[in-house]
Amino acid sequence: MAVKDYYKVSGDSIERTHQACPRCGEGVFLAEHKDRRSCGKCGYTEFKK
Repeated sequence: MAVKDYYKVSGDSIERTHQACPRCGEGVFLAEHKDRRSCGKCGYTEFKK
């Protein structure tokens, strides 16, 4: 996935489309799967309900 897909630009504001990893910090995004979000760097996983 390209970096441009992680952000949404509207006018003068920028919005992130994916959640940042709470362990790694800003700049490392969680991958979106159908049943979970996961970090490819540290392995952090959140399961969706």
